[in-house]
Amino acid sequence: MHTEIPNKRWTHIIPVAAVMYILAYVDRINVAMALPYMKSFALTSADMGLAAGIFFVGYMVMQIPAGILASKFGAKRIVTLLMVLWGLSAVVTGLVESKTQLYIARFVLGLFEGGVWPAVLVLLSTWFPSNERARANALWMICLPASAVLMAPITGLLIGSMSWRWVFILEGIPPLLWAGVWWHYIADSPKEAKWLSTEERNFVDARMLAERVAPRSSTGYWEAFTDRKILLLALAYFFWMAGFYGYTLWMPSVVKNLTNGGSSFRVGLLSAIPFLFAIISMLVNSVWSDRRMQRQAHVVIPLLIGAIGLIGGQVCGRSAILQMFFLVIAAIGIYGPFGPFWAIPSSMVRVEVAGAAIGVINAIGNLGGFLGPYAVGYIRGRAHSNVASFLTLSLFLGITISIFFIFDCDKPPATS
Repeated sequence: MHTEIPNKRWTHIIPVAAVMYILAYVDRINVAMALPYMKSFALTSADMGLAAGIFFVGYMVMQIPAGILASKFGAKRIVTLLMVLWGLSAVVTGLVESKTQLYIARFVLGLFEGGVWPAVLVLLSTWFPSNERARANALWMICLPASAVLMAPITGLLIGSMSWRWVFILEGIPPLLWAGVWWHYIADSPKEAKWLSTEERNFVDARMLAERVAPRSSTGYWEAFTDRKILLLALAYFFWMAGFYGYTLWMPSVVKNLTNGGSSFRVGLLSAIPFLFAIISMLVNSVWSDRRMQRQAHVVIPLLIGAIGLIGGQVCGRSAILQMFFLVIAAIGIYGPFGPFWAIPSSMVRVEVAGAAIGVINAIGNLGGFLGPYAVGYIRGRAHSNVASFLTLSLFLGITISIFFIFDCDKPPATS
């Protein structure tokens, strides 16, 4: 960060956005802890995979519209509305009476959460220049593993002392309250932030202007749908998210098996360990990426480490300690690339198109969030083993790595 100027935007924007998405992510993945305890629905492994994965079918619907709306009208309004709607949807999930209703509730939750990610990335792209963006992204995106660290033991305690229904109801209330905090503290741009010093405002404006001196020729929003690199990023993100969510949503079940049916609170505590290492990985990798101003290696190398972790856990035998070690290695690799990866799209297209481009990548990519959990559940049910399913997740990461060798995302785009 630049120490010669005030850095209030780092302590004002990032924490509010991070807490907001921690709440979103908790409501997204708490189903991973709850599913093994929904005995009354008689869910098979495939049913559990569908309940976890159908969220992402709804999630993809709002990606592009929310990105465009955030670019035109600001992320402040869009995220406030979506926060209220997803909080209500999460509460309703605790009231379902059949697995069909569970599927519908998860789909609707995904629909309302879907627009938040592209909207916040648009917000960050107006506040942080390109040489700060991987760090800004990572500091916000540590909400992903941080929420898992918080969610796992808390959800385990709620399930053990109450029921899985109260997990959804109680964890759906906080976003309804945080919507007011978001509305009060967030500004869509430096010029709208009354709390920002003139010095810092001028710095951000000057850096953003310098990055737009020679914009690419464009065909409008259609550019986001036709740019080859954007589409390749979307395909890469698809397979990464298949591996990512396959791992994240099934890991508590794997840990439960390692504990030989231990208590839900114990499972929650052990499930939090890999995510603590994931936080460190995201921060270190993003700072390093910004300092080198390189993105590609900081995506490819962590994903390779993640694939090794997924494979290693399945070939190390029955040792619970070794399997937990490789779960940690997998988390380090799978979570590490987030900051550098999401610094790439906004450097490829004009700022006016960035929201649509982010939406395209996230919409296509998060369909992998359906593929991964469902594939794990289906394969696990057929093979009665985690080996084949986790090897499949490592294959998904390998495909992502291969796609990144097709093009050089560190090469500056041509201008005209």
